[in-house]
Amino acid sequence: MASSMRSLLSDHSRYVEAFRLFLENSTEHQCMLEFIEKKLPGIISSIGNGKSAINILSVGGGSGEIDLQILSKVQGKYPGVTISNEVIEPSGEQILSYKERVATTPNLENIKFTWHKETSSEYKSRMNEKKVFKKWDFIHMIQMLYYVKDIPATIKYFHGLLEAKAKLLIILVSGTSGWARLWKKYGPRLPLNDLCLYVSSADIKEQLTTIGLKYQVYELPSTMDITNCFIKGNKEGELLMDFLTETCDFSKTSSLDLKNEIMEELKKPECSEEKDGKVFFNNNLSAIVIEP
Repeated sequence: MASSMRSLLSDHSRYVEAFRLFLENSTEHQCMLEFIEKKLPGIISSIGNGKSAINILSVGGGSGEIDLQILSKVQGKYPGVTISNEVIEPSGEQILSYKERVATTPNLENIKFTWHKETSSEYKSRMNEKKVFKKWDFIHMIQMLYYVKDIPATIKYFHGLLEAKAKLLIILVSGTSGWARLWKKYGPRLPLNDLCLYVSSADIKEQLTTIGLKYQVYELPSTMDITNCFIKGNKEGELLMDFLTETCDFSKTSSLDLKNEIMEELKKPECSEEKDGKVFFNNNLSAIVIEP
């Protein structure tokens, strides 16, 4: 590995820019919204039965875009019921965006929002210290398990906080996605970062089986247009390559061999599909619903 390669997470502004581009070029949010629209009402159909208040915990809630869609489905299923929505999010910037989003979204009168600026492990430590074991009707962890050091312990902890009819929802990249293939093959040659793990739904399913938890999996088909990655010197393409490899300035700092190998890999049918002269990366996600 070229010594000058460093993790994309080490450059916050570049990461934010690359992530924004990823969302623009992928169907990431659309496929999640479709799942929330079509599948979530059935999943949450018993979480609030007979309750005057529903407690929801969002672990890694980000800027709240997906959270608010989830909340609208809970409101639709349990009209008039008070909802307490607590958010664990380590980024102050994201919490600010979340609060701004809440301020401009109508019909949230029956929802009480509380934000905790901390990681999931900091939350766990704080609760254990206070000896507080609050139970939840719905807990969701969307695209955040990559940033957790001990995944089985994290899942076990939050699973232990579920009420009798509650659900724990995890969404992350599918084991059949281009991500899973890329990480498995090239992860060891890319700059490893303490903050980020290469983990897919295949790993999580294995861990859940080992822990002995019951779960159901929904596959969410998604793509990302990576055509620009193959245009030499294209700024957007270079940023997307950074995002794909989790490497800052990948095209400038990686060895020519590694760069060529990954570019070849990205064009393979296991990673992407070519359609109408464009290259679409397999960005499939999995939604895993765990029972109490």
